Amino acid sequence: MTQRTALYEEHVKAGAKLVPFAGWDMPLHYGSQVQEHHVVRTASGVFDVSHMTVIDIEGSAALDFLQHLLANDAAKLTAAGQAQYGVMLNPEGGIIDDLITYRRANGYRLVVNAGTRDKVIPWLARQQDQFSQANELSITERAELAMLAIQGPEAIAKFTAVSKMDVSGLASFEFAEYNPTSGAQESAGAWMVARTGYTGEDGVEAILPAADAVRLWQGLLGAGVQPIGLGARDTLRCEAGLNLYGQDMDDSINPLIANLAWTIAWKPETRDFVGRAALTAIKAAGVTEKLTGLVLIGKGVIRHGYVVKTAAGDGEVTSGIFSPTLGYSIALARVPKAAKGEVEVEIRGKPVAAKLVKPSFVKMGQAML
Repeated sequence: MTQRTALYEEHVKAGAKLVPFAGWDMPLHYGSQVQEHHVVRTASGVFDVSHMTVIDIEGSAALDFLQHLLANDAAKLTAAGQAQYGVMLNPEGGIIDDLITYRRANGYRLVVNAGTRDKVIPWLARQQDQFSQANELSITERAELAMLAIQGPEAIAKFTAVSKMDVSGLASFEFAEYNPTSGAQESAGAWMVARTGYTGEDGVEAILPAADAVRLWQGLLGAGVQPIGLGARDTLRCEAGLNLYGQDMDDSINPLIANLAWTIAWKPETRDFVGRAALTAIKAAGVTEKLTGLVLIGKGVIRHGYVVKTAAGDGEVTSGIFSPTLGYSIALARVPKAAKGEVEVEIRGKPVAAKLVKPSFVKMGQAML
């Protein structure tokens, strides 16, 4: 049986087409996926992302645990209010999940994907059981919390007007906690608002009590912010060149070939995070593949699973869409590392001209190609 977020009735009122996604009933769109896409690029939209899994890690050993658990270096989060993107690996170097780590005044918060929850929660429990300082550590899933993403060039102004919380001073990957009654910042406020997103646009993501999320949603819609579904969320993130777990990466794919090598903190050399030995061996042997961008020159639409023919060998499309912003088809593809320049994509058994590009197509509404 699928679960429903606290905003389910709001989605019904807004005319959403609801579909099962990662065990949840979620809005695919509210009438027009393409129109919703353009709204986020030109104005502002709000996404219900309450299906995401929020986990608090606290205790005197919290940092040491994260240093073992994550490939990125949580010690770089030197003060409360800082956030960091990274990956959680298995011993073979495969990606269990990609996530954001938030440094709070009293510990850390992780936000992981909805579709990986059923493996991440047991994995954390096993890692805690094997951790030498397990009694100095608490891991708590915060299922009672909801999460909204407000994205687009007008998002900050709209969110501030509705919430009375001034987030304009936050830089990218910074966050603050707020008292929802006064709008003032607090060290352990009920609302956590981060300058993060999954669209390539400015905006915030707010983690807050479910009842507050419903009121915020209603206030935003009343202020002219449009609800946005999963369909536009996917085309927006693809234009931004952002990976989707389960398509562009999974537990059989390592970050060295998922365009995520930058999330691996190799120093200090003494930090033995899960998957380090495997990644070290892979790096020493030589990485043979890469995840890169792909632009279709000929007619058609690139889709997941299509074969990419290059002079260096065959590759595969991991995510492919028709870009509403650019007006032609784009994709992320895993190809041989030596591949470059013009290639061909097999569409319905026919080769169509394409070219490899940097895996970032649109940022802040502007074409990056």
